Amino acid sequence: MAFVTRYADDPSRPSPRGALRDLAVRTVAPAVVLFAAVVVVGKVIEGPLRNLGAHEESFNATLASHRTALWNTITTVWSHIGNTEYVIGACVVVVALVWWRTKEWWYAVIPAIAVTVQAAVFVPATALVNRPRPHVPHLDPAPPTSSYPSGHVGASTALYWTLALMAQRIENRALRVVVTLVCAVIPPLVAYSRLYRGMHHLSDVIVGFLNGLVCLLLAWHYLRRRAGRHTLV
Repeated sequence: MAFVTRYADDPSRPSPRGALRDLAVRTVAPAVVLFAAVVVVGKVIEGPLRNLGAHEESFNATLASHRTALWNTITTVWSHIGNTEYVIGACVVVVALVWWRTKEWWYAVIPAIAVTVQAAVFVPATALVNRPRPHVPHLDPAPPTSSYPSGHVGASTALYWTLALMAQRIENRALRVVVTLVCAVIPPLVAYSRLYRGMHHLSDVIVGFLNGLVCLLLAWHYLRRRAGRHTLV
């Protein structure tokens, strides 16, 4: 079964109970392992690899020294795309639209699963690691979370790259390509803006990206599918 077309290859309707069982086994359980890995990496960065922070601070300082009014404005927009309220709002709209268009609730909820699992990993991990933000002027209000990992990058990756996968169902080729490219480029733009605006170290952004990527993969595979089958087995 093709990775991208797994839900088109098997459009069978699962029972809510079966979907919840699959979600627990195929997504929630692996996410616990992901959470542990994110915390361990954070503790290593703050412990044995604490000198890494000094090198990363120089990178943040370089970006801060080249700030301009124009790029301050541009990165404000990019950074806001990853804000919690924007991610949740976009997710709700997409889930509702896909559910309405496809009548497949088990498919429509995938973005919500990706974003929720990402947050479930990010929030406790950032509390346990509690890494200070870079020592450069911050262009955004610092939220009540630590620098590690980047929640903006994790959330935007989980949401918009999931949407890039879902966009492959769009029949109009030109529209499909445009939507895919737009969704694919958003997380890198959010990541750059968070670095430019002094809100995260480079390692925070990298781990945030990996968290979002793994969560979208777990969400995409949350439900068992079988090629050529019309019943869930």
